[in-house]
Amino acid sequence: MKAMIFAAGLGTRLGELTAHTPKALVPVLRRPLLEWTILRLYHAGATDIVVNVHHFSEQVIRFLRTFPSMPGLSLRVSDETDCLLDTGGGLKKAFPLFSQNGSDEPVLIHNVDIFSNVDLPEFYRHAENHDALLLVNKRTTTGRYLLFNEEDRLVGWTNIMTGEVRTPYQQLDLTQCRQLAFGGIHVVSPRLSVAMQAWPECFGIMDFYIRECHRLDIRGYELHNLQLLDVGKPETISQAADFIQNYSSELLG
Repeated sequence: MKAMIFAAGLGTRLGELTAHTPKALVPVLRRPLLEWTILRLYHAGATDIVVNVHHFSEQVIRFLRTFPSMPGLSLRVSDETDCLLDTGGGLKKAFPLFSQNGSDEPVLIHNVDIFSNVDLPEFYRHAENHDALLLVNKRTTTGRYLLFNEEDRLVGWTNIMTGEVRTPYQQLDLTQCRQLAFGGIHVVSPRLSVAMQAWPECFGIMDFYIRECHRLDIRGYELHNLQLLDVGKPETISQAADFIQNYSSELLG
């Protein structure tokens, strides 16, 4: 399995915790978020992991260089030190790293600040033949939801608080769409690199998905029993520790 960890963000919501430390290295149970994510992906079968870096990038690069060797695991860096490329631009820049050995395997993308109970190998297998597969579920958010049709295809986005809708479909019937929240984990086909060539250097992956969903096969993978934690605020650090002990105890060894 090939995987990419989005770890370049500024982590501003964590306040003083990221004043001198990148979000990826904020500790939970004395281990950095990045280490937990690498371990999670490795246990799921990842053999080739690329980590993008920007904020205090030298700290993350140094951490990866000294990371203990794990059998069969390759860790590489996609360096965005000079310019933060956002999620879409970051993936576009990293794609060539995955194609160096000629493999056309899908790439599992995982935010560094996400903890979940999803079965990653099973999720990865469901991505076969799709251009992208997004982990989603029905939960309360800040009002922003992805829109899917009856075939689980992405057809747009909405903010139910403001009434804004973004979709490439002119006659989209919102009453026939399911509103689901994105979980920060997705699998993409290398075919997306071709579609991204017309896009600028810096762009968000969700903007790309929403604008291209009528041309690409982008599906939702709804998990009804999904347990998900976004470590975005200082108070979620202790929640992350509880989450690991409750749902990822196999990583504690």
